[in-house]
Order: sequence, then structure tokens, then C-alpha cells
Amino acid sequence: MLTKNIPSSGEALPVIGLGTYRGFDVEPGSEAYKLLPAVVDQLFSAGGTVIDSSPMYGRAEQSTGELLSIHQPSSPAFLATKVWTRGRDAGIAQMEDSFRLLQTERIDLMQIHNLLDWKTHLPTLRAWKEEGRVRYIGLTHYTASAYDEVEAALKAESFDFLQINYALDDRAVEARLLSLCRERGVAVICNRPFGGGGLLGRLRDTPLPGWAGEVQAKSWAQLALKFLISHPAVTCVIPGTGNPKYMKENAEAGRGPLLTDAQRQQLIARVG
Repeated sequence: MLTKNIPSSGEALPVIGLGTYRGFDVEPGSEAYKLLPAVVDQLFSAGGTVIDSSPMYGRAEQSTGELLSIHQPSSPAFLATKVWTRGRDAGIAQMEDSFRLLQTERIDLMQIHNLLDWKTHLPTLRAWKEEGRVRYIGLTHYTASAYDEVEAALKAESFDFLQINYALDDRAVEARLLSLCRERGVAVICNRPFGGGGLLGRLRDTPLPGWAGEVQAKSWAQLALKFLISHPAVTCVIPGTGNPKYMKENAEAGRGPLLTDAQRQQLIARVG
């Protein structure tokens, strides 16, 4: 799998990861849960490492911790999760719970979700980064109406990552935020890369471009992911799934050539 460097450290990060929203919020013993070990195996065997979760995703953190604790050989996961509460003590309690559920003593990326009380949580995260409990600090958001606030936060303080929604049919971040992240040395993780699901449904009966084979893309899902990772500001994309077949397909988008600017524009034109 292709990698891109995290600007603040130079560490190489595989370009396709895994989101755990919904897919990992399942109970042990259920048919859905029984599929999850194969999902993780597909990610790792393809060269991916990033697994993104959140306290707001039901038992997704717990499922992730359970699966990684028994993975053999030892899991190479780059673990990312979030804090989403007000107040210093409440934030610490929630993040400590994430450590417990993920069964880890170190979280690679802790993100302040939706900027909620971010100025309060930032000193805690900086102290934990100094101690080595977290390796990187980030912000997240998914609402275009908040992009001005996201921009102001990125300009006011130093962050390692921004997680933001970006898709072929949701390109509002291109206006200012992606270029700002490049200027500020902030890695970008894209969530909701299929536009919430409607994008692939609209493209289902549309033939792939003639050049799709040249970039080793066999589906619209792979082209949609390649569109994102081909942007110079994007570091990693985290499509969510609890299906090993889809994880394999998604991971394969991280191989082969990136798209040219002309190819990206053709895809934009297809979507309209």
C-alpha cells in the first residue's frame, strides 16, 4: 500500500485505513461480530494500519480492543480515537476509558471531536504527548457550517491532524481547509469518503472511465478513494466497514498510480 508522510513527524502512514462507526458497534457472538477478525486481517495484510474509533460509536472501541488484543502476529495498528465532552475532568475520564476499552497504554492519535471544548482539552493532550501516552493530537469536524471555526483553530494552535469529511460529491474542504493544512503542516484524514453512501448508489450503473485500469481501479468505490488520496493535502482515508470483502476492495485502492489532475477533474464532471 502507498504511504504518505505525516507532516509534523515525517512518519509514513498507509493511505487507506478503517473507520469503525456502525460496523464495529456489534455484540460478541453476533454474526456481524464474527466477521470483524477478517476485516482487521484484510486491513493489515494489505499494508494498512490506521483504525479510527470514538466513544460515540457504541461499543466500537471495545470491539477494536478485543480484536487487536488477540491478533497474531502482534497488531501493527495505528490507533486513533476521540474525546467529545465538556470539561477537563470529564475529558480525562472519557479518554482514560478509551485506553481501557482499546486495551492499550498508548494511543497514536487523540482527536478533539467537533472542536467541543477544544481549548480545555488541549493542555491535557499536550501533557500526555510529552509523556508518550498519545503520539499525535488532532481535531475533527464534519459540518461545513463549522469550517470557519476549524480554520480559526488551525491558525491559532499547532495540531498534527485534521479529520474532516471529503468525498467526490462533498468537496467543500477544498475551498480553504486543505490548502491551510498543507501550509500548517497538518495531516488530513478523510472520513465519509463515499459521501454518506449516496455517491456509490448514483454511480452504480455508470461505466468506469476508460483509464480506470491504468490506475488499477476496478470499481467506483476504488476510484472514489483514489480521488481523495491523490490530493496532495490528504494523508489517509478511513472508509468504514464491517465486511471483509469491502475492506479488501477499499485497501486495494491504496495500490497503483495516483490520479492525475485531469483524471480527478473527469471524476468531478461525472458526479456533477
